[in-house]
Amino acid sequence: MKGNAKVLEHLQKLLNNELMARDQYLAHSNIFKDWGLHKLHERLHHEMEEETEHAEALMERMLFLEAKPDMNGHEDSNVGSDVVSMFKNDLAVEYAVDAALKEAIAVCEEEQDYVTRQVLVKLLDDTEMDHAYWLEQQLRLIDMVGIENYIQSHMQNSGN
Repeated sequence: MKGNAKVLEHLQKLLNNELMARDQYLAHSNIFKDWGLHKLHERLHHEMEEETEHAEALMERMLFLEAKPDMNGHEDSNVGSDVVSMFKNDLAVEYAVDAALKEAIAVCEEEQDYVTRQVLVKLLDDTEMDHAYWLEQQLRLIDMVGIENYIQSHMQNSGN
């Protein structure tokens, strides 16, 4: 089924965002692992896996619509140098993805591509209710308890 050019343009932009977010979460999760912050490593590794799932959903839809996904067009990730900058950089990505998803959903409605819209609404829910909300919550906790207490609470995982 041949897809609408406007919809496909937005799907490619969203794919680029998800691939960049995946790479950034991967970098941050491994930095946390190296620092001994195992709980943060596990959480951000989970986020990286979800971004990969989002990218796969977008690619599957693009392929169904007879488009070839470009895996090389995404921007460079913005790796932070400390816990707070990592969370802020990740949150900035989630806010950008949120805005791009809302724009793409509107285009899907205009072009009457309701199946793609349905795929994007699920990604929007994940972005807002899971990813962005969790990052906002962590930054609030850091403000409430201080960075030292926050870091200390994330040093052990269930296996240690």
